[in-house]
Formats: sequence, C-alpha cells, structure tokens
Amino acid sequence: MASLKDLRNRIASVKATQKITKAMQMVAAAKLRRAQEAAEAARPYAERMDRVLANLSAGMAGRSDAPALLAGTGSDNVHLVIVATADRGLCGGFNSSISRLARQHINKLIGQGKTVKILTVGRKGRDALKRDFANRIVKSYEFTGIRQIGFQQAEDISRNVLELFEAGEFDVATIFYSKFVNVVSQIPTAQQLIPASVPADAGSSVDLGGAVYEYEPDEAEILKDILPRNLSVQIFRALLENVAGEFGAKMSAMDNATRNAGDMIKKLNITYNRSRQAMITKELIEIISGAEAL
Repeated sequence: MASLKDLRNRIASVKATQKITKAMQMVAAAKLRRAQEAAEAARPYAERMDRVLANLSAGMAGRSDAPALLAGTGSDNVHLVIVATADRGLCGGFNSSISRLARQHINKLIGQGKTVKILTVGRKGRDALKRDFANRIVKSYEFTGIRQIGFQQAEDISRNVLELFEAGEFDVATIFYSKFVNVVSQIPTAQQLIPASVPADAGSSVDLGGAVYEYEPDEAEILKDILPRNLSVQIFRALLENVAGEFGAKMSAMDNATRNAGDMIKKLNITYNRSRQAMITKELIEIISGAEAL
C-alpha cells in the first residue's frame, strides 16, 4: 500500500492536472464561439457557389470544351487525397476520426489498383498517415504559428493543388475534414474537389421563373474563372469547419478530463483518510497495549 506521503503527492499532482485541463477547457470555450461563427458564415457562400456551378455546368453538358476542373481528365487512375486535421492534440478523437476515414479511402483505392498521392494539412494528420503512407505524401502544411486561419492559407493550398493538376500529377482530388455540428458532434466528411462535385439538387433549388439565361461571356469562360475560385472556397470552408470542430472537441475532452480528475481526487482522498485512520488506530492500539503491559 502507498504511504501517506505518496498519496499526498498523488493528490497534489492530480489537482495540478485538473487546473490545467480546466484552463484549457475555458480557453477552448472562449475560442469556439468565434470559430463557430466563422464556419457558419462560410457555409452560405460555399452553398451558393454550388448552385452557380450547377447552373453553369448544366449548359456545358456534352460539350468538348468543358474545363478540365469540371469535366475531369477522362481518367481516374491517380488520386490526390487531401487530409485536413489539426496541428495540436488533446481534442479527443477529432484528429483520429478524420485520419481513419482517409486511411480507409486510401486503402480502398490501393486495393483497386489506383495510384494515391497524399497532401496533408495539419501536423496530426501527417503524423498519423506517415507511418503507413510516408512514401505517398507529396506535400504537408502546418499552421502552428498562425493565430487565425484565413483565406490566404486556403489560397496557398489551392494554388499548389492546381499546379499539380495542371502538371498532370493526378486525376481526382478529394479532401477529408470534419464538419462541425455542435460541441459534442463533428462528422468526418469526404468531398471531391476535382472534378468539381456539384450536388444533384443544387441547380433545382434555384427558381429561374421560366426565364432563359444567356451568358456573356459563355459558360466555358465563366467556369474557367470561377472553378479555381470555387476550389479555394471549398478548401477554406473545410479549414474553418476543422477549426470549429477542433475547439468543440477540445472543450468536450477537457471537460471530461476535469471531471475525471475530480473523481480521482475524491477516491484518493478517501484512500488517504482510510490509511491515515488505520495508522492512528494502530498507534493507539500499540500505546494501549504497552500501558497494559506495565
């Protein structure tokens, strides 16, 4: 059995840990509100972009001059998998759930005989995947020194992806991130970026009132400009969703850690008091026994 001194040290250690987890929970809660507002504000713009693309792509159906970002290269042999996670841990299963979904997708593609290349955004995703797919990682991004992720970071990633696509390095690009729902729920999500994936119901949600639209310049010219912009917007939305999801997961994880520390402190205090009482009783018995012996 541990000595009273060991128990006191253990209790002091758990109390110190509890203070740290409580502080981290409060910091995550303070940052979560701003991150959640940013993620929710980015959704309408990205959804509207989907509708615009749906309308424009409808006019490009079957045309040979359709942009490659929309129509693809005509092949799907080489896939670029973009895995967006957080740079830091202590947020429960947030990072591991994204990496797990990406790993399943990668293994499925490899099983089909496809060539897979990986681009990681976030240190945790890179560390999780490099153990199994180190030779497939072509680029890694970290934002540990950036206080708040902005559109500039999304544009940098988008520019690199476009350069790889124009160089013929891949045929299909898919991004993996976690969609923020609430503090206790973040959904790992896969979204195809290239060729641009337009939801089937995106175009039907726009009421044209029976009007027929003619575009000037034509759809191909507009798409040539809007598709690279859409790529940046979708990556930016994924990054914002990840930031909100990370803080939500961290807040929940640190709250659980604080509660568990409190429960451990109670158990250790009970053990300490029982051990102390047993020692006092033992000393009293020894004193009484000695007095009776005299």
